[in-house]
Amino acid sequence: MLKNTFLFILLSLFLAETVKGQTTTDAIMMQPGEICLVAGFEHSWFDHYWEGPLLRTNATVATVNRNTAFAGAAVGLIDRLNFLFTIPYVQTYSSEPNGGKFAGARGIQDLNVALKYDLIDRETSAGTFQVLTNIGYSTRLSNYLSDYRPYSIGSGNQEVNIRGIAQFRSTKGYYGRGSLAYLWRGQTKAERDYYYNNGSYFTAWMDVPSAVHYQLVAGKWMLDSHFKAEVSFTGLQSLSGDDIRFYNAAQPTNRVHAGIGMVNAQYYFKAIQGLGVLGYYGYTLSGRNTGKAQMWGGGVTYQFPIW
Repeated sequence: MLKNTFLFILLSLFLAETVKGQTTTDAIMMQPGEICLVAGFEHSWFDHYWEGPLLRTNATVATVNRNTAFAGAAVGLIDRLNFLFTIPYVQTYSSEPNGGKFAGARGIQDLNVALKYDLIDRETSAGTFQVLTNIGYSTRLSNYLSDYRPYSIGSGNQEVNIRGIAQFRSTKGYYGRGSLAYLWRGQTKAERDYYYNNGSYFTAWMDVPSAVHYQLVAGKWMLDSHFKAEVSFTGLQSLSGDDIRFYNAAQPTNRVHAGIGMVNAQYYFKAIQGLGVLGYYGYTLSGRNTGKAQMWGGGVTYQFPIW
């Protein structure tokens, strides 16, 4: 059998951490009647991956690339309550010849929606302390092949997640933030009627392991709050699942662990109120059943009142 590679780190992981107009992991809130639109692009790639805990290469698959174009918005519904959504378009491909064994994939991936609530927002002489929470849901928007690893554009399952966020921002613009989420994931339908997951299953339906997602962030606002720069560490830990087996392909049942370091920056224009640009770079520092991927991306945000 020809060796395949890894279970891609889910797009929601990259997207949630990198789009900085407002996300489900930050402490930014739209006021009632405000909307923040965001559009952007991300490129990621890898040529090493973890097969279980073993980091290795695969000359057949070579370098796997992933392009993601995305659009979304955050809307202030009422005081302290926001609605968010994103829709990504994903393309995967190999940058080197692989003997015609694998072709890439492309298409609209998943709809991601969330409600975000600002529980505590207290100002002190030292700065501002916030506690927020959100609940999110995602589901596939196209009939892509979820078991086509490593070129699948997504996992094809439904997901419900709940998250808590705490942040302190000093009067000098420095801030630290942490977030923790539980991701409940359902099933995905594979393109076969048998698979092995620590035992034989004669069905096309695969359980996608639920996971814990966490993030630590340190950053600073500068230039009268028109520019911010930050560094972050993001972790994903599956709560069950199996390892990629030797001489077998990866599959949606795999236990995925990943630790990603990232730097990013965002600038809000003084001359054009509400307009901002962002850019970032990330690197996978540790993992299990996932690619040792690098990524870069950028985007544009625009915030304005709609009522």
